[in-house]
Amino acid sequence: MLWVTLGLIATLLVVDAVIRALAVTTILPIFERKPPFGVKPASRPAEGEEVRFPTTDGLTLAGSLYRHKDRASLGTIIFCSELDGSHWAAMSYAAGLWNAGFDLFAFDCRNQGDSEAMPGYKPLHWLTEYEVDDALAAVDFVKQHPDLDATRLGAFGVSRGGGAALAIAARRPEVTCAACEGVFSTESLLTHYTVRWAALYIPVWMVDLIPVWHLRSTFVLVRWISQWRRNCRYTKLERLLARLRGRPILVIAGKQDTYVHPHVSLQIRDRIGSESAEFWLVPDARHNGARDVHPETYDQKLAEFFMRAFEHAPPARTQEVA
Repeated sequence: MLWVTLGLIATLLVVDAVIRALAVTTILPIFERKPPFGVKPASRPAEGEEVRFPTTDGLTLAGSLYRHKDRASLGTIIFCSELDGSHWAAMSYAAGLWNAGFDLFAFDCRNQGDSEAMPGYKPLHWLTEYEVDDALAAVDFVKQHPDLDATRLGAFGVSRGGGAALAIAARRPEVTCAACEGVFSTESLLTHYTVRWAALYIPVWMVDLIPVWHLRSTFVLVRWISQWRRNCRYTKLERLLARLRGRPILVIAGKQDTYVHPHVSLQIRDRIGSESAEFWLVPDARHNGARDVHPETYDQKLAEFFMRAFEHAPPARTQEVA
């Protein structure tokens, strides 16, 4: 009886290994495929001042600074753009913050836009430690800039940049608040699409029988292999979100977003906690398109969020007229 039991267990393990191998072989090329995001074209705004700043590993990144020179700043917001976005596109999303009186600092991650490229690395829509390190370098730039108010420092990002904004807020307490649109984590988005498209390969009833832990363990294998192939390390955003509990966070999602389903962004909010993290579901909005359909409401809501978040910060210093 013992040998029969052991034989059955061994058979199940072999079958499971074969199924996992097939799943990884199927998921990996999809995981590493770049989606056809429609990134907004950007031109240099009149308010923007082009800057360059270093990363901790020796690269030089490009950015643009939007600084109020004739009045007191309400605070400084670091803008993290999406994959293939440009630092010049900051005003497409954050013009309301500028008009309200906030200073802005936007930047291009490595291998993107005007920033220096790291040999052998091809960015995807998945957030890696490279993009987080670049965003942390932006934090250091703001803190060292003599004309920026780093006592009221927040982050705002869209899509992959939304994950970067949350990551730097979780890792740097001086980034006291964060807003994001179309945000997702690697695990949450991968789970969503695996369940959604699995029915193309296996019957729906079989999909329903697969435990979530089994899917997640397969995703771990996919990430490990992909990290090795792409020479990067994916950011485990879920592990950072607990650090944001009790901090002011705004999560924006488009109801018509076909890339990042609203419930994926809602999961991010729920992991942080609804007691401090707000969730705004925008009707008729597609991926990163909330401001396109409701510009006035978008600008007002974003500005009011950061104003509330900075209420208890020290008074901002008055800028000298340049």
